[in-house]
Amino acid sequence: MSERKPSLAARPSVARRVGAGATASDYILETTGLVKEFKGFVAVSGVDLKVRRGEIHALIGPNGAGKTTCFNLLTKFLEPTRGTIRFNGTDITGEPPQRIARRGIVRSFQISAVFPHLTVLDNIRIALQQKLGTSFHFWKSERSLDRLNDRAMELLTAVGLERHAAMVAIEMPYGRKRVLEIATTLALDPELMLLDEPTQGMGHEDVDRIMQLIKQVAAKRSILMVEHNMKVVAGISDTITVLARGAVLAEGNYATVAADPQVIEAYMGSEASELASLPQAHHHPPSPLSVEAGDFGVLRPATGAVR
Repeated sequence: MSERKPSLAARPSVARRVGAGATASDYILETTGLVKEFKGFVAVSGVDLKVRRGEIHALIGPNGAGKTTCFNLLTKFLEPTRGTIRFNGTDITGEPPQRIARRGIVRSFQISAVFPHLTVLDNIRIALQQKLGTSFHFWKSERSLDRLNDRAMELLTAVGLERHAAMVAIEMPYGRKRVLEIATTLALDPELMLLDEPTQGMGHEDVDRIMQLIKQVAAKRSILMVEHNMKVVAGISDTITVLARGAVLAEGNYATVAADPQVIEAYMGSEASELASLPQAHHHPPSPLSVEAGDFGVLRPATGAVR
């Protein structure tokens, strides 16, 4: 079944802002000249990134483009070599990861990061425990956490896992573990969620479930995500930034970046870029990149084959 390409009109609040002059307060996260070098190798090169408040912003690019390194810089798992990071107008470049998390920036990882031998409910309670300030009160009875049960069940209901509250996490299918991870992230009540390849390794049904969940949670917060699945990127992203060799290659909505010759070349090589530009009489008509059913992690020209 073919996929219908979404437009910005699907998110009216965003569509109204397109083309309008943006002010500093419109952006929840900004980076200026962000650079990360590893002994002479430049993994991130002068990245200027602006994430609008209330948007789903996708960060995409070929393997090795620097996407996860950018995430690690934003959450201070890595220190930038140069550049600045601002959150809600405040310079957070020199702050440690724990302070950044307390400010409301919370991330997920490429692999499932739940406690496998605890129940689904206990995973959520651990995330909620931070709000109580009793995370290191090891002498207290487990019953002291019972006050968190109602909120934990609310979160599980919101992501569709309420029936699995008593299940041990390791027994859950991979897709539901990823949903649980998003639920634990929500338990920290983030203002900005950073999702690192949230649909990695999933089948079609799980991908659709995660797409709907991301759209649902984005109603009250901003989201920056790294994603290889172009169906997801096209389906829910308001703005897309394309990285290549550590630098920003293009930015805009899906239609804009999909038609950019530099983006096509970065994903498919110069031969694909040349092929897409040929007149219809000689070969296939030029066309933007399209999302095909089951096309995970690949930008592909809408017509024609590339050998």
